[in-house]
Amino acid sequence: MSNPSQPWWKFGHVWLVISGPLIVVVAALVTAWIAVTKQDPVLAQDYYRQGLEINKTLAAQGSLAPAMQARNHAASPAGSVRVK
Repeated sequence: MSNPSQPWWKFGHVWLVISGPLIVVVAALVTAWIAVTKQDPVLAQDYYRQGLEINKTLAAQGSLAPAMQARNHAASPAGSVRVK
C-alpha cells in the first residue's frame, strides 16, 4: 500500500514555511518603493531659530519649570544639593 507521491506545492506546511520570507521580501520591496518615490521633507532654513522661539514661549508659560529643575538637579554633584 504505497501512496502515490504528490508534488511539493500540494503540502500546506511548505507554504507555511515559504510565506514568512516571502512576506519579508514583499515588505522590503514596498519600503524601497516608498523610499524612492516619495520626496523627503525639507527642514526650514531657520529651524534652529524656530526651536529657540518655541522654547522661549514654553518657558514663558512656565511649562518647562519642572523639567528644568529635574535637569539641573541631575546635573549637580551629589554634595551640592541643598535641602530647603
